[in-house]
Amino acid sequence: MDFNVATLAIGRAVRLVTTARLRDPVLQKLVTPDFADDLAEIEGATSGRLREEKASADAYPRGRPQAAFVNAAFAYFRPREMNRFNGPGRGAWYAALELETSVAEVAHHLRRELAWVGDFNATVDYAEMWASFAGAFVDLRGFDPRPRCLDPDPALGYPAGNALAAEAMSAGHNGIIYPSVRHAEGTCLVALWPHVVQSVTQGAVWRLAWMGTPEHSLTMLDAAKDGGAHGNQNTLVRLASGYCWPSAL
Repeated sequence: MDFNVATLAIGRAVRLVTTARLRDPVLQKLVTPDFADDLAEIEGATSGRLREEKASADAYPRGRPQAAFVNAAFAYFRPREMNRFNGPGRGAWYAALELETSVAEVAHHLRRELAWVGDFNATVDYAEMWASFAGAFVDLRGFDPRPRCLDPDPALGYPAGNALAAEAMSAGHNGIIYPSVRHAEGTCLVALWPHVVQSVTQGAVWRLAWMGTPEHSLTMLDAAKDGGAHGNQNTLVRLASGYCWPSAL
């Protein structure tokens, strides 16, 4: 491997998860509590996520707090496309050390999807998922020029990133820490195994909205119960091709 491996202890890193995943099952209102187990059995028979969770229960037991979110990150993946460090057949947990970096990464990918369909009208709500990480991570920070796996062009960066992730997993490393491709000075990480994601807690809820242009707004809807990373602020931010973030965050 051409990169350093660092032993890290990261107390908090944030992943943004759509709030649709926080809702109760759509069929839950159709049954009484007495039939909840039957409903769960039906869902388990037809849900690819739950089948994957059962298969990987030893890696991240379902009884742990927020286990469903962790398992979903590894059970769901693009069936025909790559992400930067995972591809078809294997999920991963991506996170950032700062909220603004996570927002920039998510907003970039949403903006790209909207550009593909030619309609910049969308509203998506996200919840912060904070977690801790420790152990051996391939360290891509501090390289100039950046390695090929961090190329902004997915056609160039993603195949190289998947090759590096496969090498890291073969060596038994926990993940990769790397400079954000979408947010200058930001730092991201990817956990390659479910058990690497520890002490998961939910934070604030944010709304990203596009109103007809590539520029979008960001609004806090609900602060974290414990004040989260940013207290009880209610901040509106407008972002364009550059990046604007209030210093209060």
